[in-house]
Amino acid sequence: MLDLNVVRPIIQKALDEDIGRGDITSQAIIPPSSISKAEIISHEEGVLAGVEIAKEVFRLLSPRHLTFTSSLKDGELLTEGRCILRFEADSLVILKGERVALNFLQRLSGIATLTRKFVDLVSPFGVRILDTRKTTPNLRILEKYAVRVGGGFNHRFGLDNGILIKDNHIRILGGIKKAVQMARRNNHPFLKVEVEVSDVSQVEEAIESDADAIMLDNMSEEEMREVVSKIRRRKREILIEASGDVSLENVKDVASTGVDLISVGRITHSAPSLDINLKIVER
Repeated sequence: MLDLNVVRPIIQKALDEDIGRGDITSQAIIPPSSISKAEIISHEEGVLAGVEIAKEVFRLLSPRHLTFTSSLKDGELLTEGRCILRFEADSLVILKGERVALNFLQRLSGIATLTRKFVDLVSPFGVRILDTRKTTPNLRILEKYAVRVGGGFNHRFGLDNGILIKDNHIRILGGIKKAVQMARRNNHPFLKVEVEVSDVSQVEEAIESDADAIMLDNMSEEEMREVVSKIRRRKREILIEASGDVSLENVKDVASTGVDLISVGRITHSAPSLDINLKIVER
């Protein structure tokens, strides 16, 4: 679930950015007493995400008159021409909120849609699709929510959400084992430790360091199969994550190597927005 109390300030900032000192076009030509009915329509197939955020856009703008008459729910499948939301409100409110509501809906539905494509491709292998921290600044809570709507799972929300020892940490400290020992010594004992490895030669040290999870970064399919086999023989309980340049074209091959998790940065940083628009249907 998405807590609107948490995301309301984000929505308000988006409205402030778009409206500025006022919608000077609409205010010049639309009577303040005008009330209209509107529909938000999908123009392509996908997975809906962000409908409650779109509603909140209009709630923040309309203390006087606002009625939602029908609405789909996040996670529902969209088809071309399907109505997502019908509502009645002050005409000026509809026009002020249109772009911001659509920006959220298009962006989040695009993420949910792309995530679902990845999830469906790997489902026969029992592998989970994870997001990354490659998100739009200040929109991470919304984008990671959209990933969940699409059937994916969230990796770390931020640097304070888990221990992931990456290549630069290892370079600074001079070795994986030392990094893991220090991470365990200086953090809560129940926190799991994940280590990133970028070549086969680092895997043995990662296993011996007693890491809870190992991330295989930018390895070839052949390398991943070799590494997964090696880890499974030594310590089956270690979680194995694949990461780096994963696409719709190769994700099934990656999943077939036997990894448990696949993190995909592009589901947030490169998801195309879904084609959704708003139309006034009755004045």
